[in-house]
Amino acid sequence: MVEDSQIKAEVSPFAIRKGEIKTFDGQDGYVSMNQIVHKINIGHITDIHFAILELVNEFEFITSRQLMQMLEVKGYEVGSQDKLNNKLESLVKSKILTRYFFNSDEGKGIYRIYCLEKMGKYLLGTREIECKWQQSDNTKPVAMIKKRLAGNQVLIAYLQKVKVFDSYTVKPTLKAKVMGKVFKASGGAVKLTKSNKSIEFLFEVIRREENWQTKLIEKMKFYKDFYDNFVPMDSGFEGLPQLILVCEDDKHMAETFKEIVVNNIEFKNINLYYTTDLKQINTSLDKSLTEFKLDPETKKYKAYVPEVKVLG
Repeated sequence: MVEDSQIKAEVSPFAIRKGEIKTFDGQDGYVSMNQIVHKINIGHITDIHFAILELVNEFEFITSRQLMQMLEVKGYEVGSQDKLNNKLESLVKSKILTRYFFNSDEGKGIYRIYCLEKMGKYLLGTREIECKWQQSDNTKPVAMIKKRLAGNQVLIAYLQKVKVFDSYTVKPTLKAKVMGKVFKASGGAVKLTKSNKSIEFLFEVIRREENWQTKLIEKMKFYKDFYDNFVPMDSGFEGLPQLILVCEDDKHMAETFKEIVVNNIEFKNINLYYTTDLKQINTSLDKSLTEFKLDPETKKYKAYVPEVKVLG
């Protein structure tokens, strides 16, 4: 597997590309449960295949590289990315998982996305693993899937690179009490603990999808309601979680900040932080966050890298 330090990308693989569509790359036809049971009985589908299924169920959409990273974290000896890809191919051919890639005006995407199929849900049920997957989930649009993939990358980066990492939540649910709206942080959440003191980070992934500015402001209004009216244990949080907006690149961070300022979305209880996809592949995350502050001399906003010791 290519390590983060070996990646030399200049554009995030999870950025929106012009004319992008999701293309099916799975298995057509019919596979019976009897065929799958036979594969289990003869050892062609083993515990590691079920571990893969659990991860796909947890993250909903995930790349093979992200699966490799998570399997290693959980202590599975897969051997290599090629060996994992062979296992994924077997699951796709058995219609337990399905697979997609992205096509755009720039060409075919370099990675595949995996998600559940109906047989996968049945198999998870045999092990009493909760699975809320529905066939309609696989019809989600490109931007929504890329938000999930970028969120996965952030969670994995914190898991691997932050010494005080405690736990993660893929789909934290929040409530804007005054607006009466339940919503989710699209990038997930992490809990960091040091000396019995914990802080939680919420990640909202922003993509340059169609009408992204309007969608951003709608979502930020929910967050403002949540933070302005927060009391301990709201949505399960003991204290105010730190909100971090995950953007496609540095220019997108500035564009996102501008939209929030122009629309007068102010957070009184927290400092709003920003980051990008590619900052997650740095060796350390201690300089991965950005904050925009008003320069008292120039009266203009400038980008700063805040000192967040818990990430050191």
